[in-house]
Amino acid sequence: MQDALTFAAARQDMRTAYLGGAPGLFVSGTVWTIAGLVCLWKSPQDAVWALYAGGVLIHPISTLLTRLLGRSGRHAAGNPLGMLAFASTIWMILMLALAYGIALWRIELFFPAMLFVIGGRYLTFATVFGTKLFWVCGAVLALAGWQLASLHAAPATAAFAGGAIEIVFGIVVLATLRGTAGTARASA
Repeated sequence: MQDALTFAAARQDMRTAYLGGAPGLFVSGTVWTIAGLVCLWKSPQDAVWALYAGGVLIHPISTLLTRLLGRSGRHAAGNPLGMLAFASTIWMILMLALAYGIALWRIELFFPAMLFVIGGRYLTFATVFGTKLFWVCGAVLALAGWQLASLHAAPATAAFAGGAIEIVFGIVVLATLRGTAGTARASA
């Protein structure tokens, strides 16, 4: 039987396996951006389905991107943080029904509601990856959702905001990881 990972080792395993979550941020941000384009080119209702359909593809595409970037895209067997990440996925899926109900009521509130849902999920990633940046990312997404809803922003605006926020945080997470790796190499 394999020894249980320490909490610090479990976090390090998740950061290493998934490149700190950066590929997931990039892919998710791209899905939000595509939904924004669908909103402009077709309709906000079609954009809801674009976000949902694209959302189903985030994990497999992120895993592929992670592997292309030289990481495994798979955490160690027995890493308890893998179950936490999975549980947050189930919570997010359950919240999709709530967001869809909001879309049926007022379509312009769908994307701000989803910003809250995704922001909440990233708060869990602060624990999974041991990176405080995910607290900031979650807060920025939620604040953007609040502000966009308060301003009665067009659905496309909210979708593009979600895409931009996630892509920017993907860049920051990746830069932070590379900076940490460079610091670790320099001190070795």
